[in-house]
Amino acid sequence: MHENDSGTSSPRRRQARAGHETGPSARHRLVGTLAVAVAVLAMLSGCASLAPALDPIALPVASNWRTQPDTPGVAAAADLAWREYFTDPALQALIEIALENNRDLRVAVLRTEEARAAFRIQRAQQAPIVGVGAQQIRTGLPDGLQPLAGRSVLEVNVASVGISSWELDLWGRVRSMKTAALEQWLATEQGHRAVELALVAQVADAYLGLRELDERISLARRTVENQQALEQIFQKRLELGHGSRLELTQVRTLLSQGKALQVQLELAREQQRNALALLLGSDPQLPPPSAPMDEALVMPELRPGLPSDLLVNRPDILAAEHALRARQANIGAARAAFFPRIALTGGAGSVSTSLSDLFSSGTRAWLFQPTIELPIFDAGMRQANLDASVVRRDIAIAEYERAIQAAFRDVSDALAARQKLTEQLVVARQAHAEQSERLKLARMLFDAGSAAHLEVLDAERDLLAVEQQLVQVRRAALSSQIGLYAALGGGINQPPKR
Repeated sequence: MHENDSGTSSPRRRQARAGHETGPSARHRLVGTLAVAVAVLAMLSGCASLAPALDPIALPVASNWRTQPDTPGVAAAADLAWREYFTDPALQALIEIALENNRDLRVAVLRTEEARAAFRIQRAQQAPIVGVGAQQIRTGLPDGLQPLAGRSVLEVNVASVGISSWELDLWGRVRSMKTAALEQWLATEQGHRAVELALVAQVADAYLGLRELDERISLARRTVENQQALEQIFQKRLELGHGSRLELTQVRTLLSQGKALQVQLELAREQQRNALALLLGSDPQLPPPSAPMDEALVMPELRPGLPSDLLVNRPDILAAEHALRARQANIGAARAAFFPRIALTGGAGSVSTSLSDLFSSGTRAWLFQPTIELPIFDAGMRQANLDASVVRRDIAIAEYERAIQAAFRDVSDALAARQKLTEQLVVARQAHAEQSERLKLARMLFDAGSAAHLEVLDAERDLLAVEQQLVQVRRAALSSQIGLYAALGGGINQPPKR
């Protein structure tokens, strides 16, 4: 009796213990323990970063502008949006079209979106990926194992939820890679702003080129019309015997020169129009000019500030700085590769040999599988990766310094051009006044019979050259102001108004 009771009570006690261990309270404790463990590991994850601190970089340029000191009381280019700087309505309309349709700018915007998506991908790797899965495994057993399994085909059905190979970022490798992706995204954003600023300046300068050529064509056309009238006069004088064939030939020579210049300028204008169309992404619709070029395109005076201001005002310098920080973060990821890589795989679910009993009582199962990996021998691969990361960082430093130097040169060139072209414009206007007076005197002497008509023709030829040069200098002076606005990072402190 005692032996039978003992035999029957032991399985019951084992069944009770098994039921107790696989019951709901046990599962809840298991899930709670796993949740606490994951939370603790998540708090530890990313606590360290092996990326080195970025040392301050000395400004590789002079501390002040050599050409012109800072001018107080005028606006800074970074605080002026392009609509406030370019006030000509026709030019504003062209810039808006270019910002909407230019393909280079569109590519820059898409590259920014691509870099943003890459950052989101890298950021997601810091969190565990939780998924659900189901699978059915059927395997045929050899004859020797069939008595153990009780069948020739073993079938297992599994349904589970869990995480797969989540890296515990104890050394900051994943976080450094996320930082690198973030800095690369920010660099691409600044690159987009640089493209936008360059596009605004290019459209303004191309519009200036069209206005310049329009004025020069008008001057050449006026000369051609005057010489055509003179040709008819001297042809009549020759027919009446009051003139010479030499004078008629001289008039026709100047007429041919004027026609050749007009055709040349018209060709240049078509090419300039095509260049503007490429910037706009569509054929430009230009209204007839209502005022001379230098009166319609009045741009406010700009304060150049200090060379150090370029570090926060030039989008290309900011892009180079973010690229440098990305390379610095990559060093941290390369250093972390020398430490063990700890990953966690875990899950909970149901396992059954019968699909109908998959979610029945007693089919619960769980998995907790931490792994630690540390290569012992990699033929120097990790060290080479670290060395390459350091070299790339040094390259980024050189590129950052080069961007600063290029920006310094852009501003210095624009300041020098603005100063010298202003002086040259005064000289050109004076030369224009003198040539106009010379032509007036030559005509008076010719009418009085005291000078040959060749003197008049020479004066007209020289006046045409001076007029053409005056228009070119006026355009160059305006272009220098556009270049200065772009070189100083025009409008970078203003939100885009599109």
